[in-house]
Amino acid sequence: MNAHRKIKISLASNQDRQRIYEIRHRVYAVELGQHPTNENGTLSNQLDEGNIYFIAQLGTEIIGFISITPPGLGIYSMDKYLSREALPFEVDDTMYEMRILTVLEEYRKSPAALLLMWAAYRWIDTHKGTNVMAIGKLDVLPLYLKLGFKALGIQVEWGAVRFELIHGNIQTLHHYVDKHLVPLFRRLEANCDWDLNISFFKPGECYHGGAFFNAIGNTFDNLTKRHDIINADVLDAWFPPSPRIMDKLNEHLPWIARTSPPTDCGGMTQVIANKRGVKTENILPGAGSSDLIFLAFREWLTTSSRVLILDPMYGEYSHVLEKLIRCEVDLLALNPDINYQVNLEELKLAAKKKYDLIVLVNPNSPTGQHVDKEAMIATIKSFPSTTRVWVDETYVEYAGSDQSIEQFAAKTNNVIVCKSMSKVYALSGLRSAYLCASAYQLENLQCITPPWAVSLPAQIAAVIALQDEAYYREKYKETHFLREQMIMELSKLDLLSIVNTTTNFVLCHLKEDGPTAAELVSECRKVGVYLRDVGTMGKQFGKYTIRIAIKDSQTNQKILQTLSSVLISSSVNHSS
Repeated sequence: MNAHRKIKISLASNQDRQRIYEIRHRVYAVELGQHPTNENGTLSNQLDEGNIYFIAQLGTEIIGFISITPPGLGIYSMDKYLSREALPFEVDDTMYEMRILTVLEEYRKSPAALLLMWAAYRWIDTHKGTNVMAIGKLDVLPLYLKLGFKALGIQVEWGAVRFELIHGNIQTLHHYVDKHLVPLFRRLEANCDWDLNISFFKPGECYHGGAFFNAIGNTFDNLTKRHDIINADVLDAWFPPSPRIMDKLNEHLPWIARTSPPTDCGGMTQVIANKRGVKTENILPGAGSSDLIFLAFREWLTTSSRVLILDPMYGEYSHVLEKLIRCEVDLLALNPDINYQVNLEELKLAAKKKYDLIVLVNPNSPTGQHVDKEAMIATIKSFPSTTRVWVDETYVEYAGSDQSIEQFAAKTNNVIVCKSMSKVYALSGLRSAYLCASAYQLENLQCITPPWAVSLPAQIAAVIALQDEAYYREKYKETHFLREQMIMELSKLDLLSIVNTTTNFVLCHLKEDGPTAAELVSECRKVGVYLRDVGTMGKQFGKYTIRIAIKDSQTNQKILQTLSSVLISSSVNHSS
């Protein structure tokens, strides 16, 4: 087999069935003697009409296939070998059967069999199957075991072939693959043509905080419950939006709710450009920064791309890069001994590897550390010009109104600034954001941006927020004061250390002889105080780091009282 040719995995068409039945006759009748040969040179049975077939091809040649029997047929191939009562597991309406895994002899050393099994497994998973059964020929049994299936010690014979009964639970198989086989399957994915309308890997979910809505109720039946909940696990602003925003929305709300917004966000784009000192061609609006991350990264990157990100950093980036796009991601570790500040010399050195993309968050989340504008620009200028540089400035207004590098980005061909308007303008619920970059970087993204990307309430709010600078400046000053108060009070508690920040949150390290972050967060939730365990946001954290969003003074006191109570209680429990 030509090593440079990729095996294509796809769902078999009706036209492919004839060739599949011919191969079945060639393998199971002629080669293995499991069935008598026939003049038609084909082999099929009553299950085939309701079965799903996946095929492996090299060019136009089918080199292998696998079949799935869904539960709705009421009959399985297994039934001709074993009675249902003899099976050591329950056969219910979530049970699928994998059958007749077949690869032509000359391709049996290729990854075709493993890819076919993986295709069948992923199809069953997406169709909410929970259990899979099969009988595997003894010589291919190791392939099933490699995927995490269990051999059950029950063997059957059919013709000249001996089989063993195997079984797998989908959830258990997931855990097994995640623990043992991800590197292998990433290599397989990179070297196959996966032509199915399901993803190669099951897309993971990125946890963003916001667990407080579980207490309020996400069907919004009684929003007054919010008064009993402190949502310090997300970084929403503690202050309300500009009163001018609320006046405008309240005055025209019935009309706003029923009216389509400007299709291209033209007015919003113009105001952003004017306020930021760039041209409208340098601005691309979106419904929040996550919307823009998904839009841009999936357009720019593939599985063969190489990306550098900070560690720790906002979890959405590693999620999209590693779980969805599955490109190669390198981490620049931030040192806790210097409060996770970015070592710019290390960053410059790492960038020499000529990545396809470097992602920076400044100020960083969840560490809250900020790199000064001039130092950031000088560092980026040292990067290879062929490397895209994405700078997320969601919290930059907290660091200073003069700290954005938007004007610099607009004049380059490789720098993109992502600006969420959620956190610093108190508009998280409305979802508004934008990219600032050269027209060269934004042109292709504009083509795939849907019409009405930003809602009418969000467009109106964004425009007014940008025009009410005095109101927000005052709120940023208050935030800094509240943060310093919080840090001073936190220093009186039994914590290991507190990381000062430039933003609307602080980072706290817990002592390792006390509760873990998960335990502390769980206890605080019992009284309606929601904090964030940031252990999943970076490899530097471990199990003893929490993040606390800054709230108003009264709410901060409730957070502090709850923390103190939980820590004291935990200390007593640990000592007793």
